[in-house]
Amino acid sequence: MIKLFKVKEKQRAENAKGPTNVKKQSPGELRLHKDIGELNLPKGCNIEFPNGKDELMNFEVTIRPDEGYYLGGTFLFTFQVSPVYPHEPPKVKCKAKVYHPNIDLEGNVCLNILREDWKPVLNINTVIYGLYHLFTQPNYEDPLNHEAADVLRDNPRLFESNVKRAMAGGYVGSVVFTRCV
Repeated sequence: MIKLFKVKEKQRAENAKGPTNVKKQSPGELRLHKDIGELNLPKGCNIEFPNGKDELMNFEVTIRPDEGYYLGGTFLFTFQVSPVYPHEPPKVKCKAKVYHPNIDLEGNVCLNILREDWKPVLNINTVIYGLYHLFTQPNYEDPLNHEAADVLRDNPRLFESNVKRAMAGGYVGSVVFTRCV
């Protein structure tokens, strides 16, 4: 038989010894920990924590689309998660320069759930699926790169050619892209 009162006395004695080196987690860290534990990533997506599991609030996601214009490319995104997450969306940036209507040349991402459509019920898994969807179905109706959006809308064959050239590390117009295939 377990002596419940003995266990409680032992816990009180350990707590009375003073604070331990356990860092108190913010609500955002707790929610993020839950989100990461429930990840169900699309095929071709990977998550890494370059600063180790002790630093969950900053991580990287690699996306390798298996269809569409960006097939064969590898795209790295950084995520910075606020301590007030999920009340604020994570800040997401693409590390590579990519020819894409919804990603500008500085790596900013135009994804509605990272802006006006963010709701606390959304999670990291939803954001990763949204990013993946941008590569399988780029959207010219809500662009950050207006030139790429116009080409996609008006001449999909030229858009495909520009994407291939950019992913191979070539020029599109006067902009040089780094190889991502």
